[in-house]
Amino acid sequence: MNSRRSERALATAQGDGTAPRQTGIREGRAASAIRRARVPADAERSTAPRRAEAAADRIAALAGAAEAGARLGTKDELRTMCQVSVGTFNEALRLLQSRGVVTVRPGPGGGLFAAEQSPMVRLGNSVLALDARQTDVADAVRIRDAIDPLLIEDALWHASPADIADLRRQLDVMRAAAEAADPDAFVRANWGLHARIAAISPNPLLRSLYDSLLEIIESHTLSVLPISGLSLPDYIHERHALHVSLVDALDARDRGRAIELTRAHNTSVNRQSEHPTS
Repeated sequence: MNSRRSERALATAQGDGTAPRQTGIREGRAASAIRRARVPADAERSTAPRRAEAAADRIAALAGAAEAGARLGTKDELRTMCQVSVGTFNEALRLLQSRGVVTVRPGPGGGLFAAEQSPMVRLGNSVLALDARQTDVADAVRIRDAIDPLLIEDALWHASPADIADLRRQLDVMRAAAEAADPDAFVRANWGLHARIAAISPNPLLRSLYDSLLEIIESHTLSVLPISGLSLPDYIHERHALHVSLVDALDARDRGRAIELTRAHNTSVNRQSEHPTS
C-alpha cells in the first residue's frame, strides 16, 4: 500500500508535469522580478547626462566661489557630495575640464582645483549654464540669428580659399545626408557648417558666444520639423540649396547676396514650430 502511494507520488512529481509547471511559474516570477529590478538602472542610465550636468554645475559653483588655484577636494569627496556614480562623475569632470572650470592634479594632496578663468571663459560658461527651464531655447536661436550677420561680414572679409574649401566639404556632408533622407545627420552637418563659418571670424568673443549658443540649441533639439507646406525631404533639400548659395556668395565676396541669404535663412528657421536647424 505504502509502496503504491510512493509510486503515485513519484509519478505525480515526474510524469504529470506538475513540478515543471511550478518551476516555470517560479522562473516566470523571478524573471518578472529581474525585469522590475532593471527598470531603475535603465532609468538611471537615461538620466545620467542630466545628473552629470547637475554635478558639473554644483562643482562649478564651488570653483566660482573659490580663489584661482584653491583645492576643491578629491574626486571621491566631490563625487560623494554630488551623490553620483563614478561614471556620471567622470562625465561631469570632463564637462568641467572642457569648460576650463577646474584642473586635476594627481598624487598626494591632489584632487580638483579651481582654474584661473579668463573673462572669455567666464562668459562662455555663463551661457552654457543657462538651462531650458530658465530660458527658452527660442531665445538662444534669436540671439544666434542676431549675430549671424556679423559672422557673415567677417567671413566676407577674412575667408581664405582653404576656408571656402572646408565649407564646401561640409556642404557635401549635408548633401549626402539629404540624399540619404537622414534629417538627424543633416542637421548635425548643418550645425557643423555654421560652426565652421563662425571659426573664420577673427573676433574671439563673437566665436565663443556663437559656439555657446549653438551648444544650447544642439543639446535641446529633439527633432527636425519642416515648415508648413513642405515635406521633410523637400525642406531638407531646400535648406541645402540655400546654404550652397550662401557659400557661393562668400566665395564671390558678394556682400549683398550673402546678407540677403542670411536674412532668408533666419526667416525660414523662425517659421518652424521647432528650431532644429541653423
